[in-house]
Amino acid sequence: MTRATAAVTSTDRRNGTLVLVLGGLTAVGPLSGDTYLPALPTISTDLGVGHVAVQLTLTASFVGLGLGQLLAGPFSDRYGRRRLLLLGTAVYVIASLGCTLAPSIDALIGCRFAQGLGGAVGIVVSRAVVRDVYAGAAAVAFFSRLLLVFGVAPIVAPLLGVGLLHLGGWRVIFAVLSAFGAALFVAVAWTVPETLPPERRSTGGVRTTIATARTMLTSRVFLGYALACGLAFSGLFSYLGTFPFIVQEVHGQPALVYGALFALNAAGLAVATQVNARLARRVATRTLLGAGLGTYTAGALTALLLVTLDPPGGGGPGLAGLGAALFVVIASLGCILPNAMALAMERFPAAAGTASALLGGLQFLLGAVIAPLVGLGGRGTAVPLGISLAILGPSALLAFAAAGSRRDRPRSLRSG
Repeated sequence: MTRATAAVTSTDRRNGTLVLVLGGLTAVGPLSGDTYLPALPTISTDLGVGHVAVQLTLTASFVGLGLGQLLAGPFSDRYGRRRLLLLGTAVYVIASLGCTLAPSIDALIGCRFAQGLGGAVGIVVSRAVVRDVYAGAAAVAFFSRLLLVFGVAPIVAPLLGVGLLHLGGWRVIFAVLSAFGAALFVAVAWTVPETLPPERRSTGGVRTTIATARTMLTSRVFLGYALACGLAFSGLFSYLGTFPFIVQEVHGQPALVYGALFALNAAGLAVATQVNARLARRVATRTLLGAGLGTYTAGALTALLLVTLDPPGGGGPGLAGLGAALFVVIASLGCILPNAMALAMERFPAAAGTASALLGGLQFLLGAVIAPLVGLGGRGTAVPLGISLAILGPSALLAFAAAGSRRDRPRSLRSG
């Protein structure tokens, strides 16, 4: 057992909140979007801008999350995990306060970008902490536990957002996010140990980091799994940016209905992550990933079919049919994400931060590009969402196939 493993194991025995803290850090970026999504139409009206401008606040957050991960990963490989986690969480708290006080859409977009940068640190470094300590099936299982928090948080987030919206408006939502960030800062300081001792840290400069990243990005295995993960995850961004408008404007349902449907989909994601964790020690990781991607693609193609058959005047499958197809798509991510991340990172244990950064950066930068393109399709139809999912699903399957068919046996032993 390595010193890093001993530190985490000891901390985990003393304090059962370690998984919750790491999961909260992983979820802080997506949570920042999910909570305020019900308020998008209200922000549009309050600031006097169109829906595309409001969606740029979501895009700005995605760009910050993507670029922030690309920076945080290599820095954590060189300077350690713990201090960077504290710095990133502090930036998140300050940026969230800025969103609360933003006087214009431009200011809100800028603060959302900074909020994404701060939240990115928690996402990328939490994954690196897991890879510092675990490998194989153990890593898949721990990633699945983190995704359980990732899945539970969105169950509460939209309902909380609806409640806060009615209680005090959209600015209160960001005030609560700032308080959540402050609580995470305290939890990190109290709970998370340093898992990368000085003797294991990168000693090279920028050239070494670039060379490491180039090695990863030219690896067919790493790039294939990273793209499969990123393309599938981009479907989540398409869903996040358009579903509030589909429910409230296309189908004329109140924000509470949106919150309930969103929570149901998040619950499906949470359950799928735990099923995946149980299967990880008995079924090959690549097999689980292939099954998840196949299910995702089936749900995506069904969603496109349903929205195409749904005429403007009603009489088609309606919101119930689309909701069922989206449930399949979102739930399947609980099988896709932990397996794809474990397979992509397992070949680079000495550069877990950089590998995590490239994985996360690719996910969020793809989402930043795809989400506004879906929004440009118009807010009066669900067809653009169906088209994007129907493209992303098969594309993710192709990337998975390109990664190769190496047989990987589940491994239950921890390694450092």
